[in-house]
Amino acid sequence: MFAPRSRAPRIAALAVAAVLALAVGLWLGGHPSWLPSPVRSAFVRQSSSDKLVNQVMGLLSKDYYRPVNTNQLVNKGLAAAVASLDDPYSHYYDPSDYQSFQDETNPHLSGIGIDVDTTPQGLRVVDVFAGSPAAKAGLERGDVITDVGSESLANRSSDFSADLIKGRAGTKVTLIVQQGRHRRIVSLVRANLTVPVASGRILDYRGTKLGYVELTSFTAGSGGEVLSQVDKVLHGGARGLILDLRENGGGLLEEAVNTASIFIPDGTIVSTDGRSQPREVYMAKGGAISPKIPMVVLVDRGTASAAEIVTGALQDRGRAKVVGTHTYGKGVFQEIQPLPNGGALDFTVGEYFTPDGHNLGGGGVRQGAGITPNIYAYTNPRSSTDTALTVAERTVASELR
Repeated sequence: MFAPRSRAPRIAALAVAAVLALAVGLWLGGHPSWLPSPVRSAFVRQSSSDKLVNQVMGLLSKDYYRPVNTNQLVNKGLAAAVASLDDPYSHYYDPSDYQSFQDETNPHLSGIGIDVDTTPQGLRVVDVFAGSPAAKAGLERGDVITDVGSESLANRSSDFSADLIKGRAGTKVTLIVQQGRHRRIVSLVRANLTVPVASGRILDYRGTKLGYVELTSFTAGSGGEVLSQVDKVLHGGARGLILDLRENGGGLLEEAVNTASIFIPDGTIVSTDGRSQPREVYMAKGGAISPKIPMVVLVDRGTASAAEIVTGALQDRGRAKVVGTHTYGKGVFQEIQPLPNGGALDFTVGEYFTPDGHNLGGGGVRQGAGITPNIYAYTNPRSSTDTALTVAERTVASELR
């Protein structure tokens, strides 16, 4: 049983947040150059508050009972102001957070070339990038990294553990790796890497070659990566295609259009509409593969945003059958506006619609039902068999007969 928490701390915290948001809002009214253009005009209209802004900030910085970090006040106030929108997709990043965000979404980094999950023993390897130092050292999916140098990773956070492994290209790192019942010491030299977001391979389904292409996110250039993988499996003899977008949380709208255009020869991919920008229709860019190649899209509840745009386009245009579960149900898109202080505003600017005019959200920024699959299939994460993939294979192979 949980004891009810006192409301007083929450009310006090909300009051402080409100004051911070008000103070920062007023201060920004006198300093509109700090704001992205869509927001700037709203504050500029409040020019009558300029004196009040300067007075409030001046009093806080001069007469408050202890020294005030003005930058910190602004950052916390901006974060509170954006949070007050009740929009789970809009965020203010202070300079430090924005740098971390850019590092996470940057496909170019230095390290050993692995993707990991946290376990009580350390870090479990879930993927090893081809050609990376980790691959050359024989690390495999399922291995557990228990120590980095003399530092144990047991019960450590993923950030702490990952930071020990990361480092400049050319520097060395020593790992203790548990492979089944065996432990071994692995010494690696970190390298500059490009993290792949698309991968492909040939599947043999009862004697029929099928191409399997997985896309994990829609980052810059991901459409080109998908095209490269599609060409690879087709040249390898694949007669049908499976595009796996499970757990793909989305990314860049432009890359969604580029990816859908690989499979859809012409016509509408997606349309967008926003309060400060006119309705825009994004069309297929041409150069698609043959529409006679049957295709399935694999999705789950983690398929969201740009991944739903691609799935919706392929389904609405009759280009592919959708196999899996309902997708996430996000119907809005965001823009990132860098700010002069080194931070950024990542905020919702409009809604998007599939070719048939459907918005997948639940109205505004609320989560909706998402895309309904043509064929329902679910893989239990505890199962050793990928049930949904088997259904996808069977589905696309049936269209070849």
